[in-house]
Order: sequence, then C-alpha cells, then structure tokens
Amino acid sequence: MRKLIVGNWKMNGKPSCLAKPQNFDEIYPSQDRGHLDIVICPPSLLISGMEDICTNANIQIGAQNCHYLDKGAYTGEISVTMLKDFGVKFVILGHSERRAMGETDKEVSLKAIKVVKENLTPIVCVGENLEVRKSGHALKFVSEQIKSSIAGLSKGYVLAYEPIWAIGTGVTASIDDIRKMHINIREIIGPDVKVLYGGSVNKKNATEILQVENVNGVLVGGASLDMIDFALIAKAAG
Repeated sequence: MRKLIVGNWKMNGKPSCLAKPQNFDEIYPSQDRGHLDIVICPPSLLISGMEDICTNANIQIGAQNCHYLDKGAYTGEISVTMLKDFGVKFVILGHSERRAMGETDKEVSLKAIKVVKENLTPIVCVGENLEVRKSGHALKFVSEQIKSSIAGLSKGYVLAYEPIWAIGTGVTASIDDIRKMHINIREIIGPDVKVLYGGSVNKKNATEILQVENVNGVLVGGASLDMIDFALIAKAAG
C-alpha cells in the first residue's frame, strides 16, 4: 500500500507561502517519490493560488474542512463542490480541533459521505483525550468513534488516528501504543483503507512511526510548514 504523507497547515500561512510546494519539490524531486503520495492542506484562502503550483510539483492539494451541503445560508462554510472546482483532492474531517468546537460524529459522517460522493477523499480523524487514555478505554472509545464517523461508508476514505493528548504537545504516543491502536483500527475497517498516524510527528520520530505495522502514512501538523522538515518526514517513508 502506497504511503500517504499529509501536511495540515491549520490556521497558518500567507501569500508568500504559495511557493512552498515548489520548494518541497526542489528538496525532494517528484521523480524520486513515485512510491508515495504527498498532500498539503493549506488554509482555504491559499487553495486557489496553490492549485497549479501543487500540480507542477506533483503534490495533491487538500482542504481542512467542508460542509455536507452544496450551497445555502451557511456563513463561513465551504462546500465540497466549491473545493472540487479548485482542484482539491482530499478533505480533512473530524480533526480534534474541529470536534472541540462542537463537531459531532454525525456531522463528520455526513461530510465524509458527501466528499466520497463527489469523488474526493475524506481523511477522517479519530482519537482519544488523555482522560480516556488513562482510564484504559482508548481502544473502545476510538472504535465507537470510527463506527459513528464513517457510518454509511465502506471504502473511499482514509482514516487518521490522532491521540488528542499528543497533538501539538511535543509528546508522541509510544510505538507500542500506536501499534496496538492501528491493529484495532485495522480489525474494524478491513485491509484496504489507509490508516495514518498523527500527533507531534516530526523529522526525528517519523522513521520509527512509519515502520509500525498498519501505519500507512502520517498526518503532520506544524512540521509540515517547514519544507525541509516535511521533506525529511516524507523521505522517512522509504
């Protein structure tokens, strides 16, 4: 299964960042990475300006969220069809930072179904907080979250496991924790869906993480803003 390396820029970036995909290609040329896929998910304001640059660099462009309806009185929202018109191929859904603002499993499921219907690929995020992890119920919690968040889907999506307590904290789940959770996830979704790990992934730990069984790639946060670091993470995929 081809590795998938996804950069989530979150609410970072300005017009000068439009050159970053080209910079990445100069550091890690496309002819050297035919065995994996690279995706950058910038803030929505940069998507239009990055479309051709990403295409030329053999990098796919993603979005960080979407609505499950095509249009309407939903101030501040962006539809899947709008994203599709600007070359977006992937959409991150259910990130813990979105869930913390009230997004539910049901909403994630509706969005994921719509994204697949439009022939784009949703990256559905799941993960437990520190309280759940300490209680010993992490596997059960994530299992239930997966089933609710991909209800109605059997294929066409990517799943990303991001333990909330490891996002942006500099703390990474242990290799054993990652292995156990990804085995659990694989038992739920079957053999054909890619499963990514996310949570303080960086150039120092990427190689070890990407070697874990059932880890088919990584969802990278802050480290994806630095093209040298992001390239080193991608190269760690082998």
